[in-house]
Amino acid sequence: MDTRRFWELLRAIPVPDDAEFLYGPEPVGRFRERNLRRYHELIEASMAAGGPRVMMVGEAPGHRGHTVTGVPFMSMRQLTARPGLITGAPQGDGFAVPEHPAAEWEQSSAIVWRALAAWRGPLPLVWGIYPHHPHEPGRPSTNRPPRASEVAAGAPTVLALAEAFGVTAFLAVGRKAQGALNRAGVEATPVRHPAQGGARAFTEQLAAFNAASYQAS
Repeated sequence: MDTRRFWELLRAIPVPDDAEFLYGPEPVGRFRERNLRRYHELIEASMAAGGPRVMMVGEAPGHRGHTVTGVPFMSMRQLTARPGLITGAPQGDGFAVPEHPAAEWEQSSAIVWRALAAWRGPLPLVWGIYPHHPHEPGRPSTNRPPRASEVAAGAPTVLALAEAFGVTAFLAVGRKAQGALNRAGVEATPVRHPAQGGARAFTEQLAAFNAASYQAS
């Protein structure tokens, strides 16, 4: 797994005033980067066992989850879960933990990992189509939808990460991710975003995709 191209592209994406680059040189940025690199190591180890290599592409980091931990669709509750949600190790997954997290829980993260508990085969690699945290002007503890130009700028990081992991199938969480992947020439299976009443549909669609891909392998 060589993610150098991914990191180069990520750091080259412009950061407007109403967005936040999560992996900068400041202490919190380095903390997030350590966790993201740890996450990549764990997913690569999971995929090495064999089976379909799936990438699940979301929209953008949320201020209660990814922005706190550095890991997509993972809030503090998932980061510190015992046993670990990825490895199953009694002591957890070995992520770094902030002393004073800005938030402890995010609904979307909880729904995603509850659904993934029934996943068969190697866990999917998760990333957002826009990797910076988009927020309302002057209010970093909020979320806003990424603009079309931001989604287009972030799409190459998805492709670079997919190439590094040898991804063979894509899930698109929400329409923004699906549209961006289609424009990049990538066929992705759409699933409902888990937020705003979409938990049941997301869980059912994820399970159906997993069953079909697992049988096909």
